[in-house]
Amino acid sequence: MGLREDLERFREIGEQRRPDLSEFIREGDLSGSSRDTVRIPVKLVDLPSFEYDRRDVGGVGQGQDGTPQPGQPVDVPGDPGDADGDEDGEPGEEGGEHGYYEMDPEEFARELDEELGLDLEPKGKRVVEEVEGDFTELTRAGPNSTLDFEQLFKRGLKRKLATDFDEEYVREACRVAGADARDVFEFCRGENVLVSLAWIREAMNDLAEEGVSLDEYDSFEAFDEANERDPIAARIRRDGLKQVPFRREDERYRHPEVVEKRQKNVVVVNIRDVSGSMRKTKRELVERTFTPLDWYLTGKYDEAEFRYVAHDAEAWEVERGEFFGIRSGGGTRISSAYELAAEILEEYPWSEWNRYVFAAGDSENSSNDTIENVVPLMREIDANLHAYVETQPGGNTINATHAEEVERELADRDNVVVARVGGPEDVTDAIERILSTEGDD
Repeated sequence: MGLREDLERFREIGEQRRPDLSEFIREGDLSGSSRDTVRIPVKLVDLPSFEYDRRDVGGVGQGQDGTPQPGQPVDVPGDPGDADGDEDGEPGEEGGEHGYYEMDPEEFARELDEELGLDLEPKGKRVVEEVEGDFTELTRAGPNSTLDFEQLFKRGLKRKLATDFDEEYVREACRVAGADARDVFEFCRGENVLVSLAWIREAMNDLAEEGVSLDEYDSFEAFDEANERDPIAARIRRDGLKQVPFRREDERYRHPEVVEKRQKNVVVVNIRDVSGSMRKTKRELVERTFTPLDWYLTGKYDEAEFRYVAHDAEAWEVERGEFFGIRSGGGTRISSAYELAAEILEEYPWSEWNRYVFAAGDSENSSNDTIENVVPLMREIDANLHAYVETQPGGNTINATHAEEVERELADRDNVVVARVGGPEDVTDAIERILSTEGDD
């Protein structure tokens, strides 16, 4: 194996040192990333290289203290058995050197789609501009340069096929004894021959001038038995099409189709319980779940806005920097957060924005608040997805009933999901459950 193959092999090993996204989300340090850049630590691997040993060990072919005798050990500097070659410190005492693999939210979303098998296709809602598309629209007026000759020909040909008739057949019908032009006209109309009364009169005059007998048939029945019409399609195939009658009403002009370019916008309202029962471990689980969701949606949409609501018995809006760390000693009334979320979402019309409402807590809520207030608010707030993340390490307490009540009361809604996170190992499953539950409304 040559040096080039060695280098490629070391690069492959280096890439493998990067943890997969699931491992990073569950266990990695999320604090080094920002909204626009996801930084994943990578264990660095030194590529092999040649280096000069600058220690004074003599020249080529020179031994130490004369020529060694057969069987005499040769002292090699740096040899593991040489006490002078040992370094201070014990093996494994220091941590390995790390670099960072940086990806933007778009790459993060693509990799998470692949890793978790997601298939979220954002909807474009807000019309940002109207552009001219292909010339597919037809109107009755326009510049001559946009006249659609194909349409003109088709309409003229359609009329030709509808109004053309076998002239020899009609001329022969004029030779029924005792029949005048009106009689011939009514017979032809009964046979669906679209000939005009004026044409029949002119034909009868021409026959008389030519000296042709007009008493050839005793009746129209006798004429019909003796003659067969020549279908127009057969005549066109035999004689060709000499002319197609065009009229101004057949003219159609091509206009460009107006295409609306829609931007894929999303607003995410993140809600977190900051009451006294939300201790450090629970708060960390919320951060480990919500942060990748923010990255993912940022990568999926053209424009993404995030609003953060903290609540105990009351709710207030906060900045992202304090959202995950804030803690109060108050009680819990989750409906206060949904009331504030409804006010925030008035700034983002449902007709123009995709909307997500993500809430998290330990499922503890004041008596009857979930059934009487939260559930009706979740029904009223138009959103692509309502998600509640329950963080209860070690299992539920007797008062943690909010998640269960939301599941039961909103079982008929396809845009409501509850995910339970008892530890870091549950985070990616919760994210997959949330992102694969978006409703179609």
